[in-house]
Amino acid sequence: MADDYTLLARASFESWTRDGIRIELPAALPEDLLNRRAGCFVSLHIGEDLRGCMGTIAPTQPTLAEEIIENAIVACSRDPRFPAVDPSELERIHCGVDVLGEAENIAGPEDLDVKRYGVIVTNGFRRGLLLPDLEGVDTVEQQIAIAKQKAGIRPSEPCDLQRFEVIRHSE
Repeated sequence: MADDYTLLARASFESWTRDGIRIELPAALPEDLLNRRAGCFVSLHIGEDLRGCMGTIAPTQPTLAEEIIENAIVACSRDPRFPAVDPSELERIHCGVDVLGEAENIAGPEDLDVKRYGVIVTNGFRRGLLLPDLEGVDTVEQQIAIAKQKAGIRPSEPCDLQRFEVIRHSE
């Protein structure tokens, strides 16, 4: 069911896709969106297929609302895996917003649970993230391997691990 988070993301990516316009902050938003800073990911799907997903590990905008607006624009227009969303696709797209909690360092894979925690892998300046509870990711080993691939870290290379929880909002 749509809520303020997904409605804001939808308004953002629809305005950008149709008109190339970044929306202004709506007047009536919950305090959490206006007074909180957090990293978040906006994901776009058509049916079960991913159509775009981009986000931030840590906040880059003054408010969570502005973080959602910016990440929705990037998800619909600059995800390198997909062409920009076409206006003809908008009515079929449903979106989700994952708000990231604080990342915490962990000793090893035994401190992860793919359903509960997302993972951040780091090796030097290379860093990758995988959200929790994703379809097709059933083991901690898969979760770490995918995050390492996204970061450009070879499977045999060591990495530091962090975990985080998300609050997931979906239409």
